[in-house]
Amino acid sequence: MVSISQDFAPPFKLIAPFFIIGGIFYILSSMAVFGFGVEELNFLNPTIISFVHLFLLGFIMMTIFGAMAQLVPVVLEVGHFAVELFYAIWPLLLIGTLLMVFGFLYSAQLLPYGGVVVLISMMIFVMEIFMTIFKVKKLNLVMGSVLISNTFLFFGIIFGLLMALGFAGDISLDITALLPAHVYLVIGGYISITIMGLSIVLVPMFTLAHSFSMRPLEIAITLMSVGVVLVVFGSMLGVELLSYLGYLLSFVSMIFYFYIIYIIYKTRPRKENDVYAISLMVSYISLVVALMLGGVYFVLGAEHYLMAAGWLMFFGFFGFLITGHIYKIIPFLVWFERFSPLVGKQKVPMLADMLPPKSSQAQLIFSTVGVVVVAFAIVMQSDVMLSAGASFLVVGALAFFRSMLFMINYK
Repeated sequence: MVSISQDFAPPFKLIAPFFIIGGIFYILSSMAVFGFGVEELNFLNPTIISFVHLFLLGFIMMTIFGAMAQLVPVVLEVGHFAVELFYAIWPLLLIGTLLMVFGFLYSAQLLPYGGVVVLISMMIFVMEIFMTIFKVKKLNLVMGSVLISNTFLFFGIIFGLLMALGFAGDISLDITALLPAHVYLVIGGYISITIMGLSIVLVPMFTLAHSFSMRPLEIAITLMSVGVVLVVFGSMLGVELLSYLGYLLSFVSMIFYFYIIYIIYKTRPRKENDVYAISLMVSYISLVVALMLGGVYFVLGAEHYLMAAGWLMFFGFFGFLITGHIYKIIPFLVWFERFSPLVGKQKVPMLADMLPPKSSQAQLIFSTVGVVVVAFAIVMQSDVMLSAGASFLVVGALAFFRSMLFMINYK
């Protein structure tokens, strides 16, 4: 288990806006599913592209940036290079995300502006993280994964800006050739590798697991990194063999990552299945099913299987992994800042006391049902099921936001 220290943690008021805004975008993303039509589900549909950026930038990126602001300094045991920069990151990312979402939906002329604002936000984040990492003489595996993932993010946002300019008609380029590179740099290179690195710190910490080998994680990160590079060059050079090899390596990478998570789960001393543990179960089950559906797509060539796999990867794997960890991260941060100075002086709450049982359980149930129903709707091509699943998702998202505000304001 990776050791961490709270001595270098930034103030919670720096982190809170990332989580709150991320929660709002989680609600908006759930509501956006009502706008889907099964006949229109493809990766080049502006509505789908808008939804992907709403969810990825608004919820996943916003939340990850907040978590990274907290986790990077405490794992490295050094202070941020310039922690005040995070006060500028979330407003810029918020504005850029909204411009890109509305640009894809209503006016392509907004895309270059949104792309530039998102680029500035992410460049500030990447440079700050790099400068913080460079203060450490020796990196461990977790921080190595952060360095790799942020390098991929740097190139991913450059590709994204070029595509935004092409989509708006400001420059001439083949968007379809750059699309796989952009998607894989951000999702495979940044989000997946970041999740691998962060979860190997957070999951053992919250389950008290220890004495497990990190070798599967090393293999997973290496395979994913090589896979991303192959997909990028394969898409840019038009060599499908390289791309397919990259997809295969990424698939194997996720198997190794799932294996080390399974080992942690089997060896954990803390056996109770609270909302955190169940959220992780839903997350990793979604990952397995998504990989299976991806395999079905490559065999049958039916795009709706690929769309279902993407849905389960986004709202199932990424979504539940993030929401589950928020149920642990926010109470821990609030307790440390608000109640730890009172230990020994007066009665203080336990972390479990800071979790609202009804709304957290409601979120888990409604969101799980929503993800499953939407996945079936995509596979079965049913608009009615799609709307039903969206209804469950919205209720779950509202319950999650209520839980998050309860934890943040706990006194």
